[in-house]
Amino acid sequence: MRLSECHNIDDFRLLAKQRLPWPVFDYIDGAADDELTKARNTAAYADCDLVPDVLAGVDEIDTSVTILGRKSALPLILSPTALQRVFHWQGERAVARAAEKFGLWFGISSLATVSIEEVGAMVSTPKMFQFYYHKDRGLNRSMIERCKAAKFDAIALTVDTIVSGKRERCARSGFTSPPRFTPSSALSYALKPRWALDYLFREKFALPNLDTHVSEGTGQAVSIAEYFNTMLDASMDWAAAERLREEWGGTFCLKGVMSVADARRAVAMGADAIMISNHGGRQLDGSRSPFDQLPEIVDAVGGQIEIICDGGIRRGTHVLKALAAGADCASGGRLYLYALAAAGQAGVERAIGLLQDEIVRGMKLMGVTRVDQLDRTRLRRR
Repeated sequence: MRLSECHNIDDFRLLAKQRLPWPVFDYIDGAADDELTKARNTAAYADCDLVPDVLAGVDEIDTSVTILGRKSALPLILSPTALQRVFHWQGERAVARAAEKFGLWFGISSLATVSIEEVGAMVSTPKMFQFYYHKDRGLNRSMIERCKAAKFDAIALTVDTIVSGKRERCARSGFTSPPRFTPSSALSYALKPRWALDYLFREKFALPNLDTHVSEGTGQAVSIAEYFNTMLDASMDWAAAERLREEWGGTFCLKGVMSVADARRAVAMGADAIMISNHGGRQLDGSRSPFDQLPEIVDAVGGQIEIICDGGIRRGTHVLKALAAGADCASGGRLYLYALAAAGQAGVERAIGLLQDEIVRGMKLMGVTRVDQLDRTRLRRR
């Protein structure tokens, strides 16, 4: 399969599987326990139907929205994800440049493989930093100050990683960051020589947003589960989130909110946005999909706080369904990670372009010229 033969996100997934060693592919593709929640995140969209209008005069349409005070050409955020240079040597740089080309919000993780400073200087499009709350308070302060200096537009505090989910595919493969070559995994890396040569002979792997404070940032191989369970602060609570918001002082989002009660607490603490998210099904298996949980949260706090529906997006029509259900925009990670792994920046640009085409086509077929014309009258649950 070639890049030109990728016509949807599932095609990029297949091409990524062809090009990556299986431990690396399974890190992207895998989720917690039986992976039920990961499957539900996308399947939930199939359980809801769109109701189109016709004869609506849709020659010219506007797909743009304002998200967290910044304009986006599409109602779609490229969610922050970790370890991107493991998947393709261009890593976060490819995603940042693709986001700028299309005029989109994108984010980088605390576990990014490119520094806050480089990303901040690289592109002018709006940037979100996914903040993991560490036991090391000095590291927490350092990341906030670096985001301020680099003029990041928002911080998204991840609130659903108090303990790592049980990612069984990673347990079987022994995947670590950086990848550790073991007797059991060596063959899988050797069978993908293009990936192996890029990893071994291009820029040395690093986690530059951590390496001033913790050894994991210098290249020590650890599993993601070990990182979450030893480095992150399980005592984090609402008071800690409020202190972080005050210390940051800028646009602030909580990523991983799934209940009405927590959404109301987010409003009360003065957060600007919530991302309804279950971490791509990688944490609590058996939890609801963000799309299924969206309506009751919208009913409780819609209009008081911006609501981002995160996860499971594979089609432009999924974005339209999230908007019709009341979200201010949608977001996702695997939708571009598969494309990054498949073909670097060219892959990410093709994936975004396909989703853009699907959003435009879907809006025209729905008979809407602006995204704010999408509401629940356009949806029917099965």
